[in-house]
Amino acid sequence: MRAVDLIQKKRDGLELSTEEIQWLIAAYAAGDIPDYQMSAFAMAVYFQNMTMREIRDLTMAMVRSGDQLDLSPIAGIKVDKHSTGGVGDKITLILAPLVTSFGVPVAKMSGRGLGHTGGTLDKLESIKGYQIELDKANFIKQVQDKGIAVIGQSEHLVKADKMLYALRDVTATVDTLPLIASSVMSKKIAAGSDAILLDVTVGDGAFMKTIEDAEKLSRIMVDLGKEVDRQTVAVITDMSQPLGQAIGNRLEVLEAVTIMQGQGRLDITQFICELAQIMLRLGGKEVDLAEIKEHLVGGKALHKFEELVAAQGGEVADIYRPVDTRYCYEIKAEQSGFINQLPALYFGHFAMEIGAGRAVKTDQLDYDAGIVFEKKVGDTISAGALVARIYSNREISQKGLTEFVKNVTINYDRVSPKEVLKVID
Repeated sequence: MRAVDLIQKKRDGLELSTEEIQWLIAAYAAGDIPDYQMSAFAMAVYFQNMTMREIRDLTMAMVRSGDQLDLSPIAGIKVDKHSTGGVGDKITLILAPLVTSFGVPVAKMSGRGLGHTGGTLDKLESIKGYQIELDKANFIKQVQDKGIAVIGQSEHLVKADKMLYALRDVTATVDTLPLIASSVMSKKIAAGSDAILLDVTVGDGAFMKTIEDAEKLSRIMVDLGKEVDRQTVAVITDMSQPLGQAIGNRLEVLEAVTIMQGQGRLDITQFICELAQIMLRLGGKEVDLAEIKEHLVGGKALHKFEELVAAQGGEVADIYRPVDTRYCYEIKAEQSGFINQLPALYFGHFAMEIGAGRAVKTDQLDYDAGIVFEKKVGDTISAGALVARIYSNREISQKGLTEFVKNVTINYDRVSPKEVLKVID
């Protein structure tokens, strides 16, 4: 076979065979196909799409390009959760220990943030001493002993996906449904869990901008999971405004703790309970929302989070350390009314610019930098009342602060946001 023939075939809208896809991915992972040809293939897929059978073959070819974890030594149904990315998304910090508090094991590999989207690993690394790297044997042992582990993805897992994603990022082919679905699901399948909850975000701060695209992606990924005997459910969630109150690594850890102490906003507390109920069902347990909420706000989830941190070398006391920045700017409302819009993409980029995120992978994070919103969409506010605090070690110009205020839309029409928009199973 020749790569150029397969590129031409896909460019012309024809379907590639299982053997052709397997050969293409294996040859690329082995270094026998250059980046420029795989970039051309990605662009051909962008314009011509793939059938469900092609996507399945692509996914499994990528799974076979690297190591696969065998979690069978861990008793019970192992559950995993993946988010397609967003702003202020600290859900894993709370959801994983909450689910584990019911005896359902969570063996999770997470990623770092890039651009306006935050990464779970960065938040955990803001806790002094937390180690994101565990070898396979210790990863499994920790889940056996503690019921939970959250680590970075192994360099040897899904090699082809790492290589292909780096190309997609610089060739404008990231937002391609077959390539997104195969990238996400190849990692989840290779990571070895029995059941997977997919949080597919949609809106201003997400890769998927419309419900229609989010539904298409969700259906593809759920079908992929089921075809390889993984129980899979997708939840389409709103990312038109930042999730919760905090954006920024330390600030999101502190918000997670606040929620697990029963002092978080009612809307995000309820949202996490709904996700936990789905994950527990995937893990073989039917639990009502009242009992889940009791575990969340009554200390059991927080206890498991402290266990997780301690097991991976983190200092438990440091979980509770407040941020310490040179500057703290208070943003106040210019008029009375209801908060109508807080565009997630703008505020995600703003947080990145003050050091809370990375524009490129080599950027150094300022763990303490970020934003805390005192008011969210749908809340009532009076002129002069506090909307948000900005924590920064970089001085922010008056122009930058004025632009921040402009992106807080206040009017007299009340909006009632809903976090869970649809469930696909």
